[in-house]
Amino acid sequence: MIDCPAPDMLFGGLLRLSQPPKGHRAGTDGVLLAAATPADAVRIADFGASSGLVGLRAAQINPQARVTLFEQDAEIAALARANIATNDLDGRVEVAQRDILEPGTLTTWREAFDCVLSNPPFHEAGRTRMPTAKSAAYVMKPQGGGSGLQVWLRRATSVLAPKGRLVLIHRADEIGAVLEALKGRFGGIRLIFVHPRQDEPAIRVLAGATKASRAPLSILPPLVLHESDGCFTPFAEGLNRGKANLPLFE
Repeated sequence: MIDCPAPDMLFGGLLRLSQPPKGHRAGTDGVLLAAATPADAVRIADFGASSGLVGLRAAQINPQARVTLFEQDAEIAALARANIATNDLDGRVEVAQRDILEPGTLTTWREAFDCVLSNPPFHEAGRTRMPTAKSAAYVMKPQGGGSGLQVWLRRATSVLAPKGRLVLIHRADEIGAVLEALKGRFGGIRLIFVHPRQDEPAIRVLAGATKASRAPLSILPPLVLHESDGCFTPFAEGLNRGKANLPLFE
């Protein structure tokens, strides 16, 4: 079991999250992804959940929802279970220790969810150098039958019910790969580009998409995180404090 410090207080103290002292730790990406949870989602999967920030916050946002956290690492999965108890979400949130990319590992959940939230590894293996402690969270393992991201989204498609919705956060400079991986499986794609400051290029993109939809792509107004002095913009501050959401779906 990982020896962790006292829980971090997130979303203005609404969520208490114990995290590993080393390796991947929850940050702005998870905050933004959780804030984009569709308001009417009732069966939610958190793909690559780590210690549970996204899925736990989604359960708080949607009190009627039931959430499954998919995490492959046994110690991190145990930590996620502890965070479920810490936040009094037993009975509505569960952990499934699974490797999403392993063939056949998700058959139990075929078309079981109306929403998948996902912060997938951003890098394909061999294209980046990453410390071992962080590599599992940031580097996609090599796959047959397409890129790691394509296989990852194929798995998301398999667990989504008809017209189920995917919410994904990824690097903005990989938007081409994201759209290619969505093609043929999702439509009604809605994009929000995330900029560190008003005059700086986007660093992240939030993508919402609907399974088997034929609706056209839409680019929504961008999200700017910081003022010129480095402080959060009022809206970004609201997201971090759990007082605002990102309406990807109308």
